[in-house]
Amino acid sequence: MTVSVLILNGPNLNLLGTRQPEVYGSTTLADIEALCEARAKKLGIDIAFAQSNHEGALVDMLHAARGVHDGVILNAGAYTHTSVALMDAISSVMLPVIELHLSNIHAREAFRQHSYIAPVAIGQICGFGAAGYPLAMEAMVSHLTKAQ
Repeated sequence: MTVSVLILNGPNLNLLGTRQPEVYGSTTLADIEALCEARAKKLGIDIAFAQSNHEGALVDMLHAARGVHDGVILNAGAYTHTSVALMDAISSVMLPVIELHLSNIHAREAFRQHSYIAPVAIGQICGFGAAGYPLAMEAMVSHLTKAQ
């Protein structure tokens, strides 16, 4: 059975490459998807890649992941710091979730240092830019392998 991971991106990540490159880099979301596809091939896993600027759509995608994917890598963007709904959705779907951020949220503004996702995630990767995505994929595979 092949492992399947949903890589879910939140608000404003569709603007990567042009949005505050001094903070988020010049890599686009399409570049990140290609990077993830290449790593998935090496890891022998299936991935699905999705992005939405809408909180409810992200909640719906988490709900839909149940029974389809084995885990979720979530870059919730600004919703990390505001969304009890995403926290509740993660708790409800009973899938392992890794919280991911391009920037180091702990070295940024005080409001960005609080995460509603962290208490319900199996771990957090932040501050490594686009390289955080393949790191998260490897961490998820390791977690899922240990869980079997």
